Amino acid sequence: MASHRRPKQPSRTRVTVLTTAAAAAVALSANAANAAPSEKLSKDEVKAKVDKLYEQAEQATEKYNGAKEKQQKLQKEISTIQDNVARGQEELNKLRDGLGSLATAQYRSGGIDASVQLFLSSNPDDYLDKASTLDQLSSQQVDALKKIQDKQRELAQERAEATEKLKDLSATRTELGNKKKEVQGKLAEAQKLLNTLTAKEKAQLAEKEQRANRSSTERVDLGDAPPASGRAQAAFSAAQTRLGSPYVYGATGPSSFDCSGLTSWAYAQAGVSIPRTSEAQAQIGTKIYNQSDLKVGDLVFFFNDLHHVGLYAGNGQILHAPRTGTVVRYESMTTIGGPFMFGVRV
Repeated sequence: MASHRRPKQPSRTRVTVLTTAAAAAVALSANAANAAPSEKLSKDEVKAKVDKLYEQAEQATEKYNGAKEKQQKLQKEISTIQDNVARGQEELNKLRDGLGSLATAQYRSGGIDASVQLFLSSNPDDYLDKASTLDQLSSQQVDALKKIQDKQRELAQERAEATEKLKDLSATRTELGNKKKEVQGKLAEAQKLLNTLTAKEKAQLAEKEQRANRSSTERVDLGDAPPASGRAQAAFSAAQTRLGSPYVYGATGPSSFDCSGLTSWAYAQAGVSIPRTSEAQAQIGTKIYNQSDLKVGDLVFFFNDLHHVGLYAGNGQILHAPRTGTVVRYESMTTIGGPFMFGVRV
């Protein structure tokens, strides 16, 4: 016989929850319908904001490069100090062994005098402070003790120096990580802006950039400016072989570069070692403030904080790695986006 139970009625709590959810959905729908659509940036506005973010990313990149270079330098210095400490400890052990041999010989010939016993049972620094006992030692023993004392002091200084450099290295690694995050954050923010564009607008911007890259990697009118020197010409010629290589932050070649990565790589090909970052490169050589005095191969710096550098190419042009999304190319000094500060003749 079939059951004819009445359907179970929903609990009051369940009804309340459903009613509340439905009311909320209606309210959200009403708000969405009444809200004004967010203002969409135009393609040109997005491009301007993206270019600004790329400039900020380049600023952070140069700081990142500086921290990375400092980290590498500290690691080498610490390694050298640690090697010196290890060798010094070996020398100290040999000196102590030598003094022990003197004591053994003295014992065999008639016993160890009180002063040597004092040394063997305490720190030699403490012993040497007791000047009244020195006249009881042979000149050979005095010399050995002084060498041990000098070596101990030297090792203590080197260990203290290594400790300080390790602290500096830790802080530098933190700075390096922060700058890397800053660069990546700016690039991600730029990409987020680009993603607000339609596929057609993205294609138009990409084509415009590609045209700029193509036209400025071909031979342009560089005039007849003389090279700053034979090595400057060699550096410039090396950079010309990298035309069309992509900009990548932190890159130093040979297939991709950032701005100071290109200039340092180019001069290295000419047998000249220059610093890694634009800020450091600005501190070498002879400064040239008049643009008309620039020669081919001179380093040229832009923006107040000197975060961008290129190589002078002649006729008001530079050869450089501009920013993310571009390639190594020629460009007029008037279109860099920041003021020309000065040149440097390496």
